[in-house]
Amino acid sequence: MRLHSSGWYLSLSSYWFASSLKWFAVLLVVLPGRVAEVAPDNSVAALALLFAVGAVMALVGPPLWGYVSDRVGRRMPFIVMGAVLTGVALVWLAYAPSYWQLLLAFVLLQAADDVAAGPYAALIPDRAARLEHGLASGWLGALQALGSILGGLMGFVVVSQQWQLLLIALVNLGAAWLVFRYIGETPGLKPQSVGLVRGLLAPWRNADFTWVWLTRFLMTLAQWMVLFYLQFFVANRVLGWQGLADDAGQAVALLGLVIYVGAIIVSVWAGAHSDRAGRKPTILWAGVGLGLLTVVMLLVPRFELLLLAALVFGLLYGAYLAVSWALAADILPNPMSHGADMGVWQTSSVLPQVLGGLLAGALGAQGAEVGQANYALVFLLAAVCFVLAGVLVGRVRKAK
Repeated sequence: MRLHSSGWYLSLSSYWFASSLKWFAVLLVVLPGRVAEVAPDNSVAALALLFAVGAVMALVGPPLWGYVSDRVGRRMPFIVMGAVLTGVALVWLAYAPSYWQLLLAFVLLQAADDVAAGPYAALIPDRAARLEHGLASGWLGALQALGSILGGLMGFVVVSQQWQLLLIALVNLGAAWLVFRYIGETPGLKPQSVGLVRGLLAPWRNADFTWVWLTRFLMTLAQWMVLFYLQFFVANRVLGWQGLADDAGQAVALLGLVIYVGAIIVSVWAGAHSDRAGRKPTILWAGVGLGLLTVVMLLVPRFELLLLAALVFGLLYGAYLAVSWALAADILPNPMSHGADMGVWQTSSVLPQVLGGLLAGALGAQGAEVGQANYALVFLLAAVCFVLAGVLVGRVRKAK
């Protein structure tokens, strides 16, 4: 018998939906247009600076604010404060008249997200029963994927960029209200007195945490290596997309849509299944399957095959995301430090976004120098990372 209803899990993961909607729409749909408006002569460099600042803040902020929420012994004040500041930042971002105001608004937006993200990440291990960590994580994965799809569609449905940002602000505030109203504060959470450095280093003393962090790092690194080169790969190597899309960008967007649909389909089932059958088998098969799939994409570059591969990719990666979050929640050693621990764990998905682009670029240049197909080097290393992520999860001892 389930301990919580589907509505409870929807409320628990609603802020992940809002966050995914926000970042997909802001980074890929709205922000490039706003930068082009206020910095038309140097929009590429101006946009790159925003992304770089955001990446650094996203790496530091969630562990820090998760730690602060542990020190205070509360989660809800930070989630509410982060949502309100997010709304302010999005309104400022919508109407910023200059690039420097746009930059400051974006810094506030990232800071506001960090304030909420660390404490909010602690809610699954805080509030969901261990026997249902997988189910809770499955709902999280499904709503994240749905948020990304709707964030991408927003540019087609809502023409005005200002209205897009205002709508995102309302969604974030509404999701925070759902969490506050129906999930509430963690019972029995006591303020912690451990110092900052010690608190952020504490999870690394747990070997299981290190292996879980490393496997997610490898999985996400592989994903971003493929994504950074996918549009070039489709444009230059893949055959058969011209009848379905106007350009390679549209073709990649179609592949992304299929991937997210696959993730939505499988997430809740995979998470619930892992509650019964264990986390590690799903992660193993997902890693090995994604590695093989990446090699197949490289060897048979036909768009109709890529569409099928994208669906399978979404199913495998969606299952991995649902189960990996549950596995992280399973192995946390101290129930009073979930904020800091989950904040640190989230860096395993932020750091690869930076390193993936750098590594893919370096391998691409190396491939060009030796006269080889640079796509092969990138995709083959990504395949190795996928497989390693699946295999190395076997080193985790305190979870099945």
